Amino acid sequence: MEQTIVLVKPDGVKKGIIGDILARFERLGLKLVAGKLIWVNKTLVGKHYPHETAYLKSVGEKTLENYQKYGLDVGENLGTKDPVEIGEMVRMWNMEFLSSGPVFAMLLEGPNAVMIVRKIVGHTFPSEAMPGTIRGDFSFDSAYDSNLQKRTTRNIIHASGSVKEAEFEKKLWFKRDEIYSY
Repeated sequence: MEQTIVLVKPDGVKKGIIGDILARFERLGLKLVAGKLIWVNKTLVGKHYPHETAYLKSVGEKTLENYQKYGLDVGENLGTKDPVEIGEMVRMWNMEFLSSGPVFAMLLEGPNAVMIVRKIVGHTFPSEAMPGTIRGDFSFDSAYDSNLQKRTTRNIIHASGSVKEAEFEKKLWFKRDEIYSY
């Protein structure tokens, strides 16, 4: 059985849709084995969004792609075209947002849990997410708006991107005695 982390971010908690989100996963047969409402501090959030060059470069390159896609001038808006520097900015925006209010952290378990959860969650940018996905149904924020406003995209939810990431995040978000087997 695979386990994966899902975080209902502050925008999702404020909308009061934790139950709706959890119900979608449970209806598919995924099992909630840990869950808690937590207002995270910057230390925990800093570990969640790694301060590693490869990660920062990847995030920066994705942001550069979005700027190009929307015909925006990244140098004018962000003051740099360096992917690592841009990744640093986005990391800070993500950290500020995730620590701006309560987060509902959950650990889900089931066959192919990581892949199934990613499919249900939908595209990172809600404006590009398909109807029927969590982001497609509960948010409409876009990369265009968030880039212009120099902030993270408010996309309701985080889901581990790989089995390796899920294992790392599981240890970050839950202590062993908070995880139940039933």
